[in-house]
Amino acid sequence: MADPTSLDEVRRGIDEIDARLTTLLAERQRLVRAAAAFKTDEQAVRAPDRVERVVTAARERAEREGLSPEVAEAVWRAMIGAFIEFELGEHRRAG
Repeated sequence: MADPTSLDEVRRGIDEIDARLTTLLAERQRLVRAAAAFKTDEQAVRAPDRVERVVTAARERAEREGLSPEVAEAVWRAMIGAFIEFELGEHRRAG
């Protein structure tokens, strides 16, 4: 994408990215729902060691791609937290 020449172009670009992110998050949610079936308790859902590995990987990818690692970490922690709550709900419904 060429550098935007107006605020409207910036906003259109952000809206397009948000649409793609929504599609990817829906795919991630399907996998989280599937993961819930393999986990036996809340600790397995929360998986703090896994969370830290995922956040570390996100920071490393961010660094390579020119994204602030602090922004990446904040976004991933918020996303993971939301999906943990979603998965706990799935786990409770299935249990």
